Amino acid sequence: LPYPSTSKTMASANYMSPTSSTTTPTWHQFERKVDEVKPSKTDINYLVMDYLITNGYPAAAKKFALEANIQPRADVEAIQERVEIRTAIHSGDIKAAIEKINELNPQILDENPPLHFALLRLQLVELIRSCTSEPDGDITPALEFATSQLAPRAPTNPQFLEDLERTLALLIFPTENLTPALAPLLHPDLRKDIATSVNEAILHNQGARKEARLRNLVKLRAWAEQKAREAKKDVPEKLDLGLNDNNTKGHNGATNDTLMANNGDVDPMVS
Repeated sequence: LPYPSTSKTMASANYMSPTSSTTTPTWHQFERKVDEVKPSKTDINYLVMDYLITNGYPAAAKKFALEANIQPRADVEAIQERVEIRTAIHSGDIKAAIEKINELNPQILDENPPLHFALLRLQLVELIRSCTSEPDGDITPALEFATSQLAPRAPTNPQFLEDLERTLALLIFPTENLTPALAPLLHPDLRKDIATSVNEAILHNQGARKEARLRNLVKLRAWAEQKAREAKKDVPEKLDLGLNDNNTKGHNGATNDTLMANNGDVDPMVS
């Protein structure tokens, strides 16, 4: 499939045509220009398929390919390795995730010390989460892991040392009364952020794009809006992405990624 036209696709994403009514709607000039742009179905299908493959949704990609009658641009089955790694991280099984990454290609972590350290620190967080879940939990496994795996790496980077010290502080404070600096360590977002970084590192190692083109287009659109406002251009006061819900929630409150999980891309906490 050809690469989509950036300007056309972004224009289509920014606005939806107003619903018909008995009165003629008043459009901003910018909105009229956007409505005149008609991106091809091929462009849109390409962006959707690229997003599903890049972000690791093989079941959804297969289903979309059948419904849209298009051929995937990549081996959908090959995505499964990334899905398994992502699932392991999201479920807190960091040891299994690291093993799977090394089975895929040891160079991914060998050549990316910050990512390797982030995974090991997350593994420490999960150990601390486990040992502090009980009033008299044994913290020895967490301390031994920090000593053997993280302490030798910490002196190589000031940020590593700071991150290790902050993580070990979780052993001191009760989980229900953590400071703003410590609370994010136990939040599910940390797992999701690291899973995203791992996915990008794997794609980069495989010579693929680290980020879906759709995300690039959204960033480009935000940058263009900022520049237009800085230049005092005549644009509407509010520019929505043109999606029915910018919070990416479905009709039942589920996120779009959860909806894809329901299509067969099973993941307990999809990013």
